[in-house]
Amino acid sequence: MAITNVHGIQLNYESIRVEQPTSETILVFLHEALGSIPQWRSFPSELCNALQLNGIVYERQGYGKSSPLTEKRTAFYLHEYAQRELPELLETILPPDKKVILIGHSDGGTIALLYASLFPKRVLGLVTIAAHVINEPKTIAGIAPAVEAYKAGKLAKLSDFHGDKTDVLFYAWAETWNTPEFMIWDICKDIEGVQAPLLAIQGAKDQYGTKKQLELIQHHVKGRCDLKLMSDCGHHPHIEKPRDLIDLVKSWFVQLHT
Repeated sequence: MAITNVHGIQLNYESIRVEQPTSETILVFLHEALGSIPQWRSFPSELCNALQLNGIVYERQGYGKSSPLTEKRTAFYLHEYAQRELPELLETILPPDKKVILIGHSDGGTIALLYASLFPKRVLGLVTIAAHVINEPKTIAGIAPAVEAYKAGKLAKLSDFHGDKTDVLFYAWAETWNTPEFMIWDICKDIEGVQAPLLAIQGAKDQYGTKKQLELIQHHVKGRCDLKLMSDCGHHPHIEKPRDLIDLVKSWFVQLHT
């Protein structure tokens, strides 16, 4: 684990090193809306080893061991992570000519799309897992039981990862997605600058979105876009079906280089 200071904000990250990397490209893992480094479990290291690439996993502001949130979230919070925090982090810890492949889950997948659209020269490819580009009725319906579970103490384990930031973080997520501004949230035009090859993945039983998310992503990005709807899988393929997910990403990655 390491902490870097980005314009007064401390961001926690972890570097993953493989024995014989096949290139200098770095995998950058972007976690979900309530995620952190340990919540990825072993998936980042296993994927790095499968692709023989070094990687970086980090926690955004408000999460894990990074600095707490300092401002109230708006409907543009995912844009802000993509436009400011992620590029500033990469500029701080990586050489300017280092290329990346983004691996983003849920909110992290959305951030990956936005970043790749804004900074196409930095991105060699991206994999999104359960990313959102619109706020669907199913998304809002999925948040309601999570709020009830949190109030009932059934999600208490979140505090193991986020400590005293947990309440603020949880309600920043649940409440922001239910604001009037977010009800019409749509970033389809904002991802039209994505040129890098993309693998967009979603679980067929994802409680927060439908396959329409995949279809919209494919329709709006400019580069090659492969889609995969994983059967018998919900919102967390890297936990529910990690081996299947790693095989999917590895197959996609090999095809890029053949």
